[in-house]
Amino acid sequence: MSTLKLNKTPATADQPRQKTVRRMSPELRDRTKAPVIKKDPRAEGASESTPNEQAPRKEKTFKDQAARKPAGKPAHAGGRPSAARSGAGRSEKPRDKDRPYAEKTVDRLARRPAPAAPESDLQPRLSKVMADRGLCSRREADDWIANGWVKVDGEIIETLGTRIAPDAEIVISAYAKEHQAETVTILLHKPVGYVSGQAEDGYEPAVVLFNPDNQWAEDSSGIDFKRGHLRGLAPAGRLDIDSTGLLVLTQDGRVARKLIGDDSNVEKEYLVRVEGQLSNNGLALLNHGLSLDGVQLRPAKVSWQNEDQLRFVLREGRKRQIRRMCELVGLHVVGLKRIRIGSINLGKLPPGQWRYLGAHERF
Repeated sequence: MSTLKLNKTPATADQPRQKTVRRMSPELRDRTKAPVIKKDPRAEGASESTPNEQAPRKEKTFKDQAARKPAGKPAHAGGRPSAARSGAGRSEKPRDKDRPYAEKTVDRLARRPAPAAPESDLQPRLSKVMADRGLCSRREADDWIANGWVKVDGEIIETLGTRIAPDAEIVISAYAKEHQAETVTILLHKPVGYVSGQAEDGYEPAVVLFNPDNQWAEDSSGIDFKRGHLRGLAPAGRLDIDSTGLLVLTQDGRVARKLIGDDSNVEKEYLVRVEGQLSNNGLALLNHGLSLDGVQLRPAKVSWQNEDQLRFVLREGRKRQIRRMCELVGLHVVGLKRIRIGSINLGKLPPGQWRYLGAHERF
């Protein structure tokens, strides 16, 4: 049996175990020289760096690096270039976070789908429904609504522009009907030299003739002249400055709508003195077949009254319509007089004088 000889005394449990000490290399032991840092042979163009500096991270290389790296794009902080996400062939747009806030907000609003119009916006306005039903004009409707004289389905409406169902029940106050009953309509024999509407080129409007001195002595309407009848009085139709005859001035929106509304079908009769040579088939063209400003005219009734006078019956009133129609067939108008509107005739009313439309008279 062999015996082992121990050269050292074994450590006891209370004695701490010493750590193993590694010997330092001579290069590190000599503190008078700067430490040498080995270069990474895989990094091309690497330069010497101090112990506190870290070597830059190597760029990721892509096969389509030329297409992924847009020219002129600034690199991120730290020297790391940003890779464009758009592929080759796509339009290059600035990143959203680099754009001004206002510009991004406008783009978001532009991309947002337009909200669907509420069902109430598709309904007609109250004033339009009232005019379509013949209760009054749209201007009168606005006045009545503002005064609280209109009920819709039992509720008083005082807000202009309110939209309602087309079949809603509309009730008009007695105050509105009394106000409407006070409106008047004037029949005036307009002379040559007066304009129908507002003054222009130094010529006076025909409404200046509406005064007590020019009221026709044979006016049988029974209406007394009042200064309030001038308020809101407007021409329902027009006559050229060189034309004469029946001109209607009214405060009643229903009358104006019937005579000059888009759906008006009231006849207007004229006597027209002409000069010139009527072209072949000219009379037939005057009755139907002419266009003004690219718009086909409605059928008319045109016939000879005598050798130099034509009788026109129209259902529309384009600007200088009769004069332009005659020019298209070789005629020149030298005199024009309107003698009838609907069922109302000019009759014996003298030029420059006027009378009230009677309560029994209708256009």
